[in-house]
Amino acid sequence: MKLILTAPVAKLGVPGDIVEVKDGYGRNYLLPQHFAIKWSRGAEAQIDQIKRARAAKEIKTREQAEVVREQLEDFKVQIAVQAGESGRLFGAVTPGDIVLAVKKAGGPALDKRSIEINKPIKTLGTHTVGVKLHESVKGHVAVETVAA
Repeated sequence: MKLILTAPVAKLGVPGDIVEVKDGYGRNYLLPQHFAIKWSRGAEAQIDQIKRARAAKEIKTREQAEVVREQLEDFKVQIAVQAGESGRLFGAVTPGDIVLAVKKAGGPALDKRSIEINKPIKTLGTHTVGVKLHESVKGHVAVETVAA
């Protein structure tokens, strides 16, 4: 099955790439999650539009990524969550929650797909979360979860 990616997919490609995948993978995962659209000659015209949107959003150079990393290192964001008496959260903190908290605190605009949470955040306290800013630059932001 030939598809055009609309979102970055690990070990497959970035938005705007034309990829050949097995039918089941494309039909059951990539298309329903809106990570890709079916390839056609008409859809191929959308590739330029997808690539322009990606270029506008992403950090273009390593120097820009270094500047954003320095901004993030100084940030400590608080996220108010509902928790039980033992300090366990009702649910978990998601990458979208972290991006929103950084934005509200006056930090740089991030993409939720760039947030790397190694272990789900399900307890109150301070946690360090990785942020992939560029191919070779990774930053960290401190996330403190407090009871609401």
